[in-house]
Amino acid sequence: MGRYIDVALNVPLNMAFTYEVPAGSNTGSPYFGRRVEVRFGSRKMTGTVVADYDSIPSTCSVTADKIRPAVRFLDDIPLLTQELFDIAKFMCSYYISPIGECVSAMLPSGRRETEYQSFPAADTDELFTPRTPSEEQEEAVEGILSPDKGPLVHYLFGPTGSGKTEVFLSAAERVLKSGRGVIYLVPEIGLTPQVAESAIARFGNTAAVIHSELTPSQRLGEWKRILRKEARIVIGARSAIFAPVPDLGLVIMDEEHDSSYKSGSSPRYHARQIAMKRCSALKIPLVMGSATPSAEAWYSMQKGTIKRHVLTKRLSGGKMPDIECVNLSSGTAGDSCISKELETEIKRALHDKRQTILFLNRRGFTHFFRCTTCGYELKCRNCSVPMTYHRSENRLRCHYCGFSMEPPKQCPECGSLDVGYSGFGTEYIEAEVRAKFPSAKTIRVDTDSLKKRGELQEKLDAFRRGEYDILLGTQMVAKGLNFPNLRLVGVVLADTSLHLPDFRASERTFSLITQVAGRAGRFFPDGKVIVQSYSPDREPIALAAKGDTETFYKSELSQRELLGFPPFTRLLRLVFRSQVPNAAQTAAMAAASIIKSVSAPEEVEVLGPAECPLEMIAGNFRHQIILRGDRIAPLVDAAKKLVWGYTSPKNVYIEVDVDPVSML
Repeated sequence: MGRYIDVALNVPLNMAFTYEVPAGSNTGSPYFGRRVEVRFGSRKMTGTVVADYDSIPSTCSVTADKIRPAVRFLDDIPLLTQELFDIAKFMCSYYISPIGECVSAMLPSGRRETEYQSFPAADTDELFTPRTPSEEQEEAVEGILSPDKGPLVHYLFGPTGSGKTEVFLSAAERVLKSGRGVIYLVPEIGLTPQVAESAIARFGNTAAVIHSELTPSQRLGEWKRILRKEARIVIGARSAIFAPVPDLGLVIMDEEHDSSYKSGSSPRYHARQIAMKRCSALKIPLVMGSATPSAEAWYSMQKGTIKRHVLTKRLSGGKMPDIECVNLSSGTAGDSCISKELETEIKRALHDKRQTILFLNRRGFTHFFRCTTCGYELKCRNCSVPMTYHRSENRLRCHYCGFSMEPPKQCPECGSLDVGYSGFGTEYIEAEVRAKFPSAKTIRVDTDSLKKRGELQEKLDAFRRGEYDILLGTQMVAKGLNFPNLRLVGVVLADTSLHLPDFRASERTFSLITQVAGRAGRFFPDGKVIVQSYSPDREPIALAAKGDTETFYKSELSQRELLGFPPFTRLLRLVFRSQVPNAAQTAAMAAASIIKSVSAPEEVEVLGPAECPLEMIAGNFRHQIILRGDRIAPLVDAAKKLVWGYTSPKNVYIEVDVDPVSML
């Protein structure tokens, strides 16, 4: 092993830094892939060794006397495998993110290994009992694992409750028996315990769990269990795609459509893209699944680049629930957020000792503070979004930057005392439900109500055990969860995502309604769904209520093609943000000129610059440029020339988002 090492550090510079090997280092283990503590400038940092040399490498930009010795190695074994480093290099190139950021996004940050107490097997809940696969389930498993039947990428499509999890677990079981490992991705942390319980009941302690609620030490412990082959199936959210599974044989991606698979910070990777890259390199199958595929996945299934496997029946004794749309514009709810129809069904569920879920993808008590005299609407001082009133703390709060303030007693604009609140959130629904149904045991699940680690799972488990009658929640309860005694699902307001300035708004609305409706009637034939809306005739809502998936995707793809949106084109979004007024706009205009000068107009269409739909977030003014083209490579090349070759003003930060899932 060499005397010099290249270290990838989590800094905004796309390069590795050369250090001397620490004196007295253990030479029994390779240097590559081990984390190391180094001095970078005046501070100590943790990096990862990505190369070692006997002499000073030619890439080193300083002389021998300027090369510092590393302080110490932190690991006795490499945490970064060559396969994962290849993925990091792909991310660096594709997502235009420094190599150190990419490596750092993969690896655990813990310094000492701590055992993670996994979930005990659930021996009382038949939900987690392995079942004999049905004929169509068995056919799907055979199709996914057959080495000679077309593409490596597969899609399991079927209504909610049709047994997709059983197909995934059956496929995983066969792969594990062959001596290979499995990664099983879920979009939300809340779904991880449910899948983990099912896997542990089936496979014992061969399951490892990776998600953001683990402590750094627990994550390190799970990472090393995986490297030592003590755990052969890894279950977790987005970052679990980086699990260092030796002899990986299958990747499963449940609820593929979910936007949680896209990282919101650099590197802005999508777990689906990384999964496809890993599976392609290893020549192993990737199987995705959802009742509401992304439009991109649906289009790929139509073209045949993704192999579709269809499940048609609910297998737990239930059937698809009856869905009723209630037009709020008719005044059926009056001043209430709960219509008469929904109130009647809640009463019926309570009478029959059955459970109810009420869904609204909006936190807080009320959504707007406005003056009825002049129409003034109070927005966050740091963000261009309305403040949300939280009655429990009597504060107006911004859900983007966290700024809060006491509610004003008069209009800040005209001084009128005729001020008040409009709109409603989960906190408002909770108050109304408790008032209308005082004997019902009610629980709320949203970001505001979860104060401690593990509380989400505690609340969901309590509801599953029947300790509560009514569950109020945001998108946390919209997908993937099974509650055997659930009869009624109420979508309090289906319009919340429909009017957003984003070309995916219709797709998200359709998906949310379909997914949350799918929680009902899984185990009984009398499931009921009430969808409340001011626009019940709008296509995403009306087709979701009918369960007409084929018609929705046909219409959605037709509109996308007409307007030139994915999957018919590719997009790359550049966001310029600055706390200095006009600085972001000026930088964006200069950047647009540069991109136009270095790219072919027939390959790269430059849209903008323009204000972002949310012009200000956390005190930063935001402008954007959208690059659009038939292929992603020219867009990435143009953005690279800008990002790596253009020195932006010191007060302007550029965010690069390849294949953006949100345009806000």
